[in-house]
Amino acid sequence: MDKFTNSAWFMRIVAFALAALLFISINFEMESDKKSLGLSTAPEISTETIENVPVEVYYDRENLVVSGVPETVDVTLKGAKSLLINAKNQRDFKVYVDLSDPAISMGDRTVTFKISELNEKLVATIDPEYAEVNVQERVTKEFSVEAEYNSSLLEEGYTAGQPTVSPKTVKITGAKDAIEQISYVKANLEISKGLNETVNSKATVKALDRDLNKLDVTIEPSSVAVSLKVSIPSKTVSIEPKQTGKAKDGIRITSISVDPKEVTLFGSETSLEKIDEINLPVNISKIDGDTELELDLNKPDSVQKMSLGKAQVKIRTEKVDVDEENAEPVVEEEEPETEQKQEEQVVEEKPEPEEEDEAAAIESKTFNDIQIVPVGIRDDQDAELESDVTSITLLGEADDLKKITKDDINLTVDVSNLDEGTHDVDLAVTVPEGVEWELDSKTVSVTITQKDEET
Repeated sequence: MDKFTNSAWFMRIVAFALAALLFISINFEMESDKKSLGLSTAPEISTETIENVPVEVYYDRENLVVSGVPETVDVTLKGAKSLLINAKNQRDFKVYVDLSDPAISMGDRTVTFKISELNEKLVATIDPEYAEVNVQERVTKEFSVEAEYNSSLLEEGYTAGQPTVSPKTVKITGAKDAIEQISYVKANLEISKGLNETVNSKATVKALDRDLNKLDVTIEPSSVAVSLKVSIPSKTVSIEPKQTGKAKDGIRITSISVDPKEVTLFGSETSLEKIDEINLPVNISKIDGDTELELDLNKPDSVQKMSLGKAQVKIRTEKVDVDEENAEPVVEEEEPETEQKQEEQVVEEKPEPEEEDEAAAIESKTFNDIQIVPVGIRDDQDAELESDVTSITLLGEADDLKKITKDDINLTVDVSNLDEGTHDVDLAVTVPEGVEWELDSKTVSVTITQKDEET
């Protein structure tokens, strides 16, 4: 045994074994280090699909319009997993269609998608592979804008005028064939149900073909200002006091007057045509003497609103003897007429010559500082009169003029249908019957302003 271990061959075998073990150990450690550092000599191959990748289109945007190119595509990448992860997270590559050749012809064509700035060690597949596109000459044309709205959304009784647009025209740019298909350019005003006031708002402009399909074009400006004047018909009618109940014993009603004498009604034209006056019931059963009352005016059901809701009533009375009031007229018995009495009666009944009545003299009476009352002011507006008082001259018989006071004269100006700005409006005059009137000016200057919106 000692002879074998001391032989040269034994030493050679042992040295060879040690060398083999050392080689195996070193290689094992190197492979472990490479894997830990990602330096494996056989990288893992994988695939990854990236969806909704934007597509860029290169073409002459000043002179051409290109349609038919999808906004996004799906890209499938194949390669080392580490590279795929980086490409998916960074998305530093581009998908594009190149139509930048100046000699490109108009019309339909098939183009393939291309990819750039992608790691060369990755392989890309694009879905879809190509697109059917249309190339047209770029055209700009000016069109008039027509505003529209849903009239059924107006509150009952209200009417609206023709909406106005600013600016009245827009410039529309697009493919030549798309521009040629434009039949309508509309700005639809969005309103809510129950509209009862003027609207000033913005509306988006749309270009439509004859079948009202929206066209793919560029509109400048894309929205316009639309104004829609909303108003309600009005009518001024008299307020007629109507006596109800029975006066107390010993009280006689001599007159009932109302102030103001007129009220303005607002509603549909058909409803207003049927109304000529507003009755104001006045119960006299509790009246003890001259009285002034403030009574509510009853609004007819067919009327939307009235310019005022109350009126002042003046009641004038006199006291009478109860027995005299209730006494029956005494009828005396007629004595038989003698022939002599009959002759006397005939003589007495001879008509005397009638004296011609002298024509009653016409006189005048001037009242100064009569208040002018604006009626029909909308909730969203203010009305300012250049002068809210004026003078009026009444013409009539002296006896009639003596009875008239300032309270019997009513001057109003109807502002219900006025827009913003300054207007000359006719005065409405109400005076007692039997007299004429004269004014220095039959109109008054009224300035309408919009109320500031509360913030």
